[in-house]
Parts: sequence; C-alpha cells; structure tokens
Amino acid sequence: MTTPPTILLVEDDGALRTLTARALRQSGFNVLTAATGAEMWVTLRETTVNLVVLDIMLPGTSGFDLFRRLRRESDVPIIFISARGSEEDRVLGLELGADDYLAKPFSTRELAARVSAVLRRGGGLDSASEPMGESRAADTVSFDGWEVSMARRELRSPSGAIVDLTGAEFDLLSTFLGYPQRVLGRERLMELSRSRIGDSSDRSIDVLVSRLRRKLQAEGVEPPIVTVRGVGYMFKAEVTRS
Repeated sequence: MTTPPTILLVEDDGALRTLTARALRQSGFNVLTAATGAEMWVTLRETTVNLVVLDIMLPGTSGFDLFRRLRRESDVPIIFISARGSEEDRVLGLELGADDYLAKPFSTRELAARVSAVLRRGGGLDSASEPMGESRAADTVSFDGWEVSMARRELRSPSGAIVDLTGAEFDLLSTFLGYPQRVLGRERLMELSRSRIGDSSDRSIDVLVSRLRRKLQAEGVEPPIVTVRGVGYMFKAEVTRS
C-alpha cells in the first residue's frame, strides 16, 4: 500500500485548523498540525513532511519570515494561506518562491486539489503527469548549453551546476520548452503550465517569468525568455531533445 503524503498545516485559528486538517485527511493525506512557528519547527525536526500549508498571519511571527528561514534549510513545497488576499501579498509570496497562494476564505476541496497539484509537479505523487507539449520519449532537453532532465525535474546550467527551481518555475520552463520560438499569451501560459498561482488578470505570471529569467541569466548572456509587448512571452532559444 502506498504511504499517503504527509502535510504539515500551520494555522493558529483552532477551528479552521481542525476543519482544514479533517478535510485534507478525507482527501487521502496524512496531516500534522501546528499552531505556531515554534511548533512547526519541532514537527519538521521530528518528521518527514512532503508539503507545508503555511498561514501568513501567525502569533509572534510572520509566515513570510518563517518561509525565508525554512527555504534556507529545506526545499519542501510550501503553499501560503492568508486572510490577506491582496495582489501585493500574493506577489510577495510568489517572489519569495512559494509554490502556491490561497486567500481565505477558501474551499477545503480547492486546497486539497492545489496540494495534489503541487505534489504532482514535484514528483510527490504516483500520478505525476508530464506538462503539455512535452515528448514522453525525451528525458533530456537542451538549449544554449543548459540541460533539463524532465524525469528528475532538474535544471543544469552550462557550467554543470544544478539550479534550484520551485515546482511552478519548473512547470513554466517546461511549457516554454514545449513551445519554443512561439509567442504565448499570459492566459495560455497559465493554462499550459497548470500553475495554480492566482488568476491570469493579476501579476502572478509576470512574477513567475521574472523569477525564471533571473535563474536563467548566465554571465554576459541575455536569458532566452523575451517579452512580446502587448501579447505575452516567447522562448527564443533553439531546443533539442534526447
């Protein structure tokens, strides 16, 4: 029998924590809970966790601050939840490198679906699927000296160094690689990459593209993602598969 993924829910509201944990368990996840950042650290030291659902407004600290520290120590996927659903907060969460952001009040069914989507993107579930536009026969994709392993979801720079990408960033890169030298609008990119990071009317996709560009910025060389004014983006590099 396959062991269900373990989710750590960090939420200080007792009633919401109980309701959300119950819903995630009913969706097939093993759920641990914490009411504070201190409890979160204790759990993470003692248990292997596949994903963290992290409230931003916690007593005594900010979820953003916890995220920054956690990212220095672990690459576990993280979904922010918050009553602060403004575009600025969503953008900040994405710029920090979160895998998703869900504003309160939210449907527990939607949260469970987003947890599953993030785990699939990171290879955390057996039902992982390949991004649209990719060839199943091609495991390694190359461009401008960069190499991408689709099976390991790994990006290597021309110097051979592994570049750390979030699940959403890797999905976006995979989408560009599946449609090289073609202009893709923001809504189309959101649809193809399956990144559940807010709707396409806000700056979410622009933030994600900007983050990916920075990581593809080789010394003295412009990144391969170019902006097509008024339309969207294009991956201009030639792509080869092997």
